[in-house]
Parts: sequence; structure tokens; C-alpha cells
Amino acid sequence: MKPSKLIPAITLATAAIAGNAWALTGPSAPAKPQLVADNKAALARYESDKKLCNDETSSSARLQCRRDAKAEYDQAVAAAKSKAPAAPPPAPAPPSATPAPAPATAASASEPACTECGRVMAVSVTQKAGDYSAAGVLAGGAIGAVLGNQVGGGLGKDLATIAGAVGGAYAGRVIEEKMKTHTVWNVTVHYANDSKTNFEFTADPGFQVGDRVKNSGNTIVRQ
Repeated sequence: MKPSKLIPAITLATAAIAGNAWALTGPSAPAKPQLVADNKAALARYESDKKLCNDETSSSARLQCRRDAKAEYDQAVAAAKSKAPAAPPPAPAPPSATPAPAPATAASASEPACTECGRVMAVSVTQKAGDYSAAGVLAGGAIGAVLGNQVGGGLGKDLATIAGAVGGAYAGRVIEEKMKTHTVWNVTVHYANDSKTNFEFTADPGFQVGDRVKNSGNTIVRQ
């Protein structure tokens, strides 16, 4: 390329590079648009240089001119890329959501139900007659026979003796039952399988309606 033709091209390239450098140092110039502008300026300069090369008289001179213009274009593009700031690193991915723990009720639902557990549905207090014994009956019969034997004479006396023995036996039974009468606490329990069972206590067990209980041998205890 002739010196007279290279001077305008060099001047244009210098002005473009200087303008690009000022734009890159500006506080508000975005990186990507500035790089695009630098590439456009370099391309325009390259097209202008190729037109100047057409004025060369020989084909070899025109070819060399185009090579020089292409080399200058490549240098301008490389310089623009080197001045552009590096792209910011990608934003970190949000943390994956931690699955919530399963509710405690879900685990307990799989456990087998307590078949021996229930609730107290009724509590009552009654007086229960005691059990009579053979000794009480015999004693009562003997006393009745003695008293009946003192009534009348002959057959009537015998009948009175028998009646006294029978009546005495019954009286002895009733007396013994009365003497052994005691207080009983009856507790009715309703189970999960809808069955009901009554439990008898000779002393106050302290249960109330609604208490949760479970079987323990032949009785119940609080759950």
C-alpha cells in the first residue's frame, strides 16, 4: 500500500481505537454494546482500506494492500476484545428445597392399635351381699330345731321341730349374708373394638369416666 493512501487509513484506525478506549473507560458504557461498536468500526475501516487498495496499479500490489488491511482489521478486533471486561460468573443455583419430615402421626398410623386399651365409660358404687356358708346354715337350723321342739307335743311337736330347723337355717343364711355385706365399685370399660367389660373393686380404684386404661391381668390400670 502506498504511504499516501495509508495515512488516511491509519488516522481513521487511530481515531476509532482512541474513541473505543475512552468509551470503555466511561463509567456508564456497558461492556457488550461497546464491543459491538468497536467491531463495527473495525469493519468499516477494513472496507475503506479495501476500496483504497483498488487504486493500486498492479494486481500484486492490490493483493498485498488487501493483506495489510486484513491484518490491521484483525489487530483492531483483537484489541477490542482484550479491552472488554470478562463476563460475570453465572449466578449460583438456588439451594434445593429440603423435604419436610413426615408428620409424627403418619408413623404412628402404621403401628398396630392397642387391643387391650380403652376408656372408662361408667363408674358405680353398690352394696353387695356376702356369701353364706354351710356352717351358718347348720347353726341356724340347729337353733330353729331347738326352739321348735319346745312347741306342743306329739306329732305337732315334731312338725314344729322340723319347721324350726328349716326356718332357722334360712334365718342363719340371711343373717350371715347381711353380716358380710360390703361396698363394691363397678367400672365399665369401652374398648376400641367396641366391646365392653365390667371390673369389680372392693376399694375405690380412683377411676373416673373418660380415663384411659388398659388391661393388666384380671384388672385394669391407668394408661
